[in-house]
Amino acid sequence: MKPARFLFAALTLVGAMDVASSQSADLSKGEYLARAANCIACHTMSEGVPYTGGLRMATPVGVIYSTNITPDAETGIGRYTLEDFDKAIRKGIAKDGHQLYPAMPYPSYSKISDEDIKSLYDFFLKEVKPVRQKNSAPEIAWPMNMRWPLSIWNAVMTETAPYVTNRDFDAEWNRGAYLVQGPGHCGACHTPRGIAQQEKAYDHRDPDFLSGAVIDNWSAPNLRGDANTGLGRWSEADVATYLKTGSSRFGSAFGTMHEVVAYSTQYMTDADTKAMAKYLKSIPSSATDHAQPVWVYNATVTNELKAGNTSRPGANTYVRQCASCHGMDGAGNANMPPLAGNPAILDKDPVSLIRVLLNGTATNANDDGPKVPNMPQFRSWLKDQEIADVVNFMRTSWGNRASASATSQRVNELRKATDVADDRSVILRMR
Repeated sequence: MKPARFLFAALTLVGAMDVASSQSADLSKGEYLARAANCIACHTMSEGVPYTGGLRMATPVGVIYSTNITPDAETGIGRYTLEDFDKAIRKGIAKDGHQLYPAMPYPSYSKISDEDIKSLYDFFLKEVKPVRQKNSAPEIAWPMNMRWPLSIWNAVMTETAPYVTNRDFDAEWNRGAYLVQGPGHCGACHTPRGIAQQEKAYDHRDPDFLSGAVIDNWSAPNLRGDANTGLGRWSEADVATYLKTGSSRFGSAFGTMHEVVAYSTQYMTDADTKAMAKYLKSIPSSATDHAQPVWVYNATVTNELKAGNTSRPGANTYVRQCASCHGMDGAGNANMPPLAGNPAILDKDPVSLIRVLLNGTATNANDDGPKVPNMPQFRSWLKDQEIADVVNFMRTSWGNRASASATSQRVNELRKATDVADDRSVILRMR
């Protein structure tokens, strides 16, 4: 996958913050942390050698490429000391002193503990195989290629304080908060950006934190307690299951979240995914959610479709192309995700649904849990207006009350900006 990601210590709770107490038996502590931080997703090209970099990333100022982080002395990080490594991970400063672009989520990684930084360093310098692979230079024109302004951006727009235990909550909650805010860097995608592309918030005390954001032509959904578009109707078990398998009774992973499950969260212990779920479920809903009626199933459209009434725009396309998998009632069949009440369908922005219809998705790449079949691409079969109509149909049927805001123009823009190979390549990278 080639995501265009443009954004982008003292830990005092002994045991609760220590990965060694709960890591997978198959992974060293450092490798477990590298999985939790999902380092491989950005630092590996499609079908490339892990951690050798080269992944193309489009930013608002130009194209950058991820770097080789194997312990090769010439092209990787083989000459990094622990102090050098720490500065790169938690402060965004390379060994030679240049500022890293914030596509590297160091604003989140700044919360990683000293002990976990040491474990990550030991993994990358001692366990990863060194590979000599030159790094690609950024494709950013002057004056935007100057890096020194990033030091000002960091000072003004980011927080550098390590995670500090919240004594109002138990060890499990704090463990989950640490993983979500720090190594998991969930806010890098799920928190909206400000005018300078900074994350608007870095923890749950700010209502913008994890309230959802559009990134790389995907809508990273709201992870707060909103009943319709967030996690309000999910149980802690639902959230933990989704993190482990990429699937729940509300829907299945797609887009960049697909690779988060594939490379990261499926490898985490049950204790850690439960802790993350506990923390996420403790975050209240956003202020705007209170004005929205909670989703309740409505059978009107189901009855119309079963009676052969396809007069609504998009209904005929839905019956012909979608109903065999997702049902006339939008409830989904077998392991197919539901459309009725699905937070991704109810999202305020239809961009993800449009993109999934255009390009399809690969099956969820996890070792456990239900196997959600491939979603086919419809860009070859359906015109822009047909896709816009069926998207709006799904967003306004079965009790769904999302806006009918998909347009043929938006579909056409996404058709040009995205492609099938990018949206379905995660399985190739897993193999």
